Amino acid sequence: MYRRVLKPMLFRLEAEDAHHLTLNLLEAASRVPAWPGLARRWTAPADPALTQTLWGHRYDGPVGLAAGLDKNGVALPAFAALGFGFLEVGTVTPRPQPGNERPRLFRLPQDHALINRMGFNNAGTQALHARLGARAAHPTPLWVNIGKNKDTPNEDAAADYRRCVEALGDVADAFVVNVSSPNTPGLRALQAAGDLEELVRAVAQQVEAGRVRHLRRPPVLVKLAPDLHPADFEASVEAVRRAGAQGLIISNTTLDRSGLGSLHRAEAGGLSGQPLAAKSTALVREAYRLTGGHLPIVGVGGVFGAEDAYAKLRAGASLIELYTALIYGGPGVVRGLNRGLSALLARDGVRHLSEVVGADA
Repeated sequence: MYRRVLKPMLFRLEAEDAHHLTLNLLEAASRVPAWPGLARRWTAPADPALTQTLWGHRYDGPVGLAAGLDKNGVALPAFAALGFGFLEVGTVTPRPQPGNERPRLFRLPQDHALINRMGFNNAGTQALHARLGARAAHPTPLWVNIGKNKDTPNEDAAADYRRCVEALGDVADAFVVNVSSPNTPGLRALQAAGDLEELVRAVAQQVEAGRVRHLRRPPVLVKLAPDLHPADFEASVEAVRRAGAQGLIISNTTLDRSGLGSLHRAEAGGLSGQPLAAKSTALVREAYRLTGGHLPIVGVGGVFGAEDAYAKLRAGASLIELYTALIYGGPGVVRGLNRGLSALLARDGVRHLSEVVGADA
């Protein structure tokens, strides 16, 4: 139904208008009494081979929602109803900001990709805390992706990230430090090893300070760009490890436009979708090698089917995230991925997905 009816209708709209319409519908669906819970009984992974415990939380399945789709956490029950194993909201900044001027989101149908230059448009930590604090118990771990405001200079960036942790420490199951979006001027410079280590230490210290108040200690993960020089990538991974982060997300969107055929390929912004698949998987493999498999990795970029997800697991990812696949494949993608992964594990005689993590690394 999505591919034959809804997708053609949505693709007639400007990309961001379609995004907001879809999110508004999901927000409305989230308010329907009992529907999200009943739907999740049908969509949630039922295979014990896909279940993991990471950072003290149970993950029913390895497939999560990447940041950027529900920045302000308005439709979390509906997204959970699709069968995700975890959800990531944000990027959120301490103060609300409108983001960059429109148009800022573009479809590349020929390439099964998106380009966005949204610019951390969000309602701020206060609004997000009010929404997450009012929610009932959630069936999945909830991660919060944090960033700095556009007008905050890099030398003061750590204070913005700490404010996010301070404001949301009692409602987040994990924090993701976003220093890799290409759409905030100067942000990617924070990936330099020295700056990154200092920043991640500051975030970890804020988490530790909040532990006394909230009796919670959410893990800190760092999301890196796919466009770093190999030596810089290695230095950044080492800086993350030294700073005490508990995980890596590989990778954010890319500035590379190699091989694209769609009309909007020249638009500025970060590219996501199938063209990123091979590059992000290779970087997952490299990060796994650099960390000796001791730091959990989340693989994101170009996951459209179970084979894509399986390749990232075998490269070294423990969890997978997606965004663009939902736009092109619709809500059934998540259930299909989980069922497909179960079939691939069974095909290979594997009892649990943890047995294949890093098998190709």
